[in-house]
Amino acid sequence: MTSDIQKLREETGAGVMDCKRALTEANGDFEVAKALMHAQGLAKAERKGARTTGAGLLETHIHNGRIGVLLEVRCETDFVARGEMLKVLAHDLAMHISAMNPATVDELLAQPYVRDESVPVGDLVKDVIAKTGENVRVERFARFEV
Repeated sequence: MTSDIQKLREETGAGVMDCKRALTEANGDFEVAKALMHAQGLAKAERKGARTTGAGLLETHIHNGRIGVLLEVRCETDFVARGEMLKVLAHDLAMHISAMNPATVDELLAQPYVRDESVPVGDLVKDVIAKTGENVRVERFARFEV
């Protein structure tokens, strides 16, 4: 069971006790526990949505010298802004914007993610919120095409 707790913790970013609780609730079924952790993370993300985002980062992406994206992603602290998780999210979102050309942030968040169409882009953001414990939001973006 200890190895399952560690594996669940690595995959979800949740605390040890949360992972243990999810595995107990799922009667030791790893996939069910993972789904429970995901659902709990989304619920936590919804509650954090009103918190102020005073830090963040900019991400750029140029595709074949013909499409350019500038993206602003906001979070609560510099610690998370400098962290790998937010950098990866920003990079993935910039590539998605380049490929899918959403007109607004709301449209972006509602689109199916280009690398996995079963996942809405908004859920990618919510996953980072759940893992970091901070509010994260896509503030704005610009897409240019030659």
